[in-house]
Amino acid sequence: MVRGRPARDRLLRAAADLFYADGMAATGIDSITERAGVARKSLYNNFASKDELVLAYIWGRHQEWLELFEVRAREAQSARERVLAVFDAYIDHANAAYVHGFRGCGLLNAAAELPVGTPGRMAVREHKEQVESILASELAEVIEAGHAASLAEQLAFVLEGAVARAGLEGSAERLIHARAIAASLLDAM
Repeated sequence: MVRGRPARDRLLRAAADLFYADGMAATGIDSITERAGVARKSLYNNFASKDELVLAYIWGRHQEWLELFEVRAREAQSARERVLAVFDAYIDHANAAYVHGFRGCGLLNAAAELPVGTPGRMAVREHKEQVESILASELAEVIEAGHAASLAEQLAFVLEGAVARAGLEGSAERLIHARAIAASLLDAM
């Protein structure tokens, strides 16, 4: 762990690595503080509870994906390419270096561990809704808004199915296939 970074940043990085690799329930506070190189008290000086740390982790994952998408979207020359940039951002996520390999969407993995109605699950839902909204917004530039929303939902389902399978298989291959499906659907419009 880099000692020059603030304790909060080190705690978030350690939690992110451990939550993704091992799951949130299986990751104890002691493991997080040890990996971050901070005292247990430092964790509670920065987060009121493990639940608050979990929520910060989820919002951090959301921001990471948005940044991946924004890089890809800036490179895109058309609405079609920006739709495909959503898939590219997930492919980039899958190709990132993970300690124990790619395990699928970190947000869906987190949601699977959280009870219904908790702030963390709601944050994951907001992320997924934002991804679908991005798809709908870009599609609305090339087709009628009602059809754009319907196609965005379909593409979101293709994407979520692909990310689930990619996580099970530990590679981006299914996401690459999903991108090809999306491209063929866009080409058929």
